[in-house]
Amino acid sequence: MDFTIIKHAVEVDHGIKRLSMRFIKRYAAPERARLSAELCAQISDEFERIGLTTLPRTLPRSENDFVWVIQQDSILGQVAAVAAVLANLDKMGVSPMPQLFENYPEAKKALT
Repeated sequence: MDFTIIKHAVEVDHGIKRLSMRFIKRYAAPERARLSAELCAQISDEFERIGLTTLPRTLPRSENDFVWVIQQDSILGQVAAVAAVLANLDKMGVSPMPQLFENYPEAKKALT
């Protein structure tokens, strides 16, 4: 997996880039016919290793879907990390702000 182009594209666009899963797959595993749950997990791990994260956090398996790729050390990346922690706490039922995600159900779904 060589995500150098993706990493540079994210940096050029000030820490965030919207990409299709088809584009990501092209650099992750061009020889693969389709995205599997295993491949999506490997892509997420590789992104993590090079300092990138995605929204939604769990990558979709459809090549027609789009994701936001975010530089982890950017301000937006840090905000997304904090929001993901809050979403996971809410999912476990121990949120410090219990009603936070009632108005933002799509955000909670993307962050967990």
